[in-house]
Amino acid sequence: MISSAEDRAQQVAVVTGASSGIGLHTALGLARAGMRVVMIGRDGARTEQARRWVTERSGSDRVDMALADFSRLAEVRRLADELLAGHDRLDVLINNAGLLSPHYRLSADGFELTFAVNHLAPFLLTALLLDRLKASAPARIITVASEAHRRNRLDVAHITRPPDWTMMRAYGRSKLCNVLFTRGLASRLEPDQVVATCLHPGMVATAIGQRGGLVELGWRLAKPFMISPEGGAETPVFLATVPDPKQFHGGYVIRKTLAQPDPAALDSDLARRLWDESARLVGL
Repeated sequence: MISSAEDRAQQVAVVTGASSGIGLHTALGLARAGMRVVMIGRDGARTEQARRWVTERSGSDRVDMALADFSRLAEVRRLADELLAGHDRLDVLINNAGLLSPHYRLSADGFELTFAVNHLAPFLLTALLLDRLKASAPARIITVASEAHRRNRLDVAHITRPPDWTMMRAYGRSKLCNVLFTRGLASRLEPDQVVATCLHPGMVATAIGQRGGLVELGWRLAKPFMISPEGGAETPVFLATVPDPKQFHGGYVIRKTLAQPDPAALDSDLARRLWDESARLVGL
């Protein structure tokens, strides 16, 4: 696997949700490792500010940015076209962008918003970039999941508009989708070509819980006991740079170590049904 500084200088890493939090510090870590980094954000001004921050702190002049609203599948497709047109190779894709919505909302395409942003968007982006990643082998696809996936169950038939929606159920189910997606993706890939893995970054003090009401109150009370976004970025940076990542193929990683996910995440039939339905929903 590619590991030397000289080889990393040829690599291109794409980080979604890179304008703040874990994604921002992941981009910084990869820039410091010598890769060209493409930071994906939704807001132009915030993403450009983040890009300058990474550039200044890494000393790298190879930090780029691109914009996309992951609540719109058309935007995901446009982003993929832009990345493919702008880069002959793609070595690392880090699916980090995430949402915790305090209210039941639908995406532009008519899907429950948390599911759309946290699962369907990275599912589609990965699929559209996969041939370029394979052509750049050895490559890596890293998806930021969460321990919030535990004790959640999926009803694939009602996944786009669940009748029992709550904020935390929606988030937890989307994270379960991340783990199932990674396992399904890994089963379709040769680890010598592309390694697919997912991770829990830790309880990270980001802005994702600042949504008002009791949720934000609880988040603020817990924040002193959480790790920093820089700490949360350690595992994705590790998985993107470890010399031989094949041992993590299809795995769920906590603190740089393989961990056992919830039993629902190990259900191969559920992973297959989720994959087939996701492909149908995004038009693949």
